[in-house]
Amino acid sequence: MTSDSSRRWQLFAIAAAIVYLVWLLAPVLMPFAVAAMLAYLGDPLADRLERFGLNRMWAATIVFVVLLVVVCGVLLLLIPLIARQVENLIENLPRYGEWAQNVAWPWLQARLHLDPHTFDSDRLLAAIKAHIGSIGGVATVVLGKVSRSGLGIAMWLTNLVLIPVVAFYLLRDWDRLVAKIDSMLPRSIQPTIAHLAHESDKILGAFVRGQLLVMLALGVFYGAGLGLVGLSVGLLIGLVAGLLSFVPYLGFIIGFVAAIIAALVQYGDWTHVLLVCGVFVIGQLLEGYVLVPKLVGDKIGLHPVAVIFAVLAGGYLFGFLGVLLALPAASVIMVLLRYLLERYRLSELYNEQGPDDPVIAEVDVTVHRDGEVDTTTTVAPGPQGDRAEP
Repeated sequence: MTSDSSRRWQLFAIAAAIVYLVWLLAPVLMPFAVAAMLAYLGDPLADRLERFGLNRMWAATIVFVVLLVVVCGVLLLLIPLIARQVENLIENLPRYGEWAQNVAWPWLQARLHLDPHTFDSDRLLAAIKAHIGSIGGVATVVLGKVSRSGLGIAMWLTNLVLIPVVAFYLLRDWDRLVAKIDSMLPRSIQPTIAHLAHESDKILGAFVRGQLLVMLALGVFYGAGLGLVGLSVGLLIGLVAGLLSFVPYLGFIIGFVAAIIAALVQYGDWTHVLLVCGVFVIGQLLEGYVLVPKLVGDKIGLHPVAVIFAVLAGGYLFGFLGVLLALPAASVIMVLLRYLLERYRLSELYNEQGPDDPVIAEVDVTVHRDGEVDTTTTVAPGPQGDRAEP
């Protein structure tokens, strides 16, 4: 085995061991992953404060306090509001069922010529209530087990305390950790890894930081706009639409349909439906022409299908930790795939010219002015040198 081949196998073994350890330790990595994401989000602000003359300790402390205040403020503000919105939604379920039974289902049956018994809102409502009840029962059982288990409470509280503590230390030592990892890389691959890390950081900065701000801005706008229209569950719909806006048009479609149904059930007139349409049209213009260009940029490198697949695959492989890390991991994987594609295009496998295939026919297509098409197929000469032109 040559030294180059041996080095590649060693690198492959190290990468495989790291992936295996992440998979093995996934149940305990969640607080560390959340802390790393918070530190990554706060690192640029800490670097900017350092350029103003503060040392890293003070810069990290200021950024950490700001992040802590923002997170706690958002939780204290949103949790009571969301709880009231969910209670309001559950109380109005009979009204939604009545509207579906008397308005929506008859309209669909008339337009689609369906059997009158195709839709049964009573059975649908009963299933929804039973499902909600089962969720409550499962939650009660889980909470009961946790409350009876001192170890479970201790682990939950430990994770809750670990996140801010680990985030602070990672934020304080972020640049030092990056430099340490860079110094430990094999010198033969260090330039390549540094280039890929730089490209990954650009995409992560554009997508993660920018998209979080876009989601927050859209959630606030849709929630406030639908609240001003007068929808009783407008805030809940707006927050859901903003949260799902990381996939283009998904948040818009779900929020728009839900808001239209809520307006029809609550008011039953076209005025409020048009107002809802106005809110979402303005939201789309705001997202497309102001928020995304300013906060995310024109190229984030992630296709919506790739985002959906990453979230589903991450959740299947690593559970909640996989969902949490799906978008950053997908961004890095896209950078690696683009790099491998460029390497492939520069390789002999791609650029080497092969011999002409004697079996392939050359087809000439002629289009006349009257629209008629003629094709002439010239077959390469055979053993006798014959050529056929049908």
